[in-house]
Amino acid sequence: MDKVIVQAKDFDLTTEVNRARSKNPQIGAIVSFVGTVRDLQSETLKSLTLEHYPEMTEKSLESIVIKAKSHWELENITIIHRVGKLLISDQIVLVIVTSKHRQEAFDSCNFIMDYLKTDAPFWKKESSDKEEKWVDSSLNDKKQKKRWEL
Repeated sequence: MDKVIVQAKDFDLTTEVNRARSKNPQIGAIVSFVGTVRDLQSETLKSLTLEHYPEMTEKSLESIVIKAKSHWELENITIIHRVGKLLISDQIVLVIVTSKHRQEAFDSCNFIMDYLKTDAPFWKKESSDKEEKWVDSSLNDKKQKKRWEL
């Protein structure tokens, strides 16, 4: 019962965890990650705007789910990624992984986030008190993804 959604509206962690759990007695671990808009250290961030091409983005996220399930024995994966204009502290992304075992849930959640940061086709524009600029994956994001490449 995987769930992949790209939406403008916010999400509720508790509701989504309960849905992912789905009273499945095989689930022994639930790992969730919520990414939020954080302020920049060098200047004051006013907002982050995320744009995407719907069909391409959803296929990319579904591909990440398939990759994760090919590496680990998982029950459910939820990915909810927001688009549009977001302000400081707004939630951007939710990843929930359920599995029989905790280590698989932790590892696969990290894997999914690393691939979301580098491979998901979102265009991000940061608006600060100084400028507006489009941003790409950082070198650290790319380095984190490499740890999963065999």
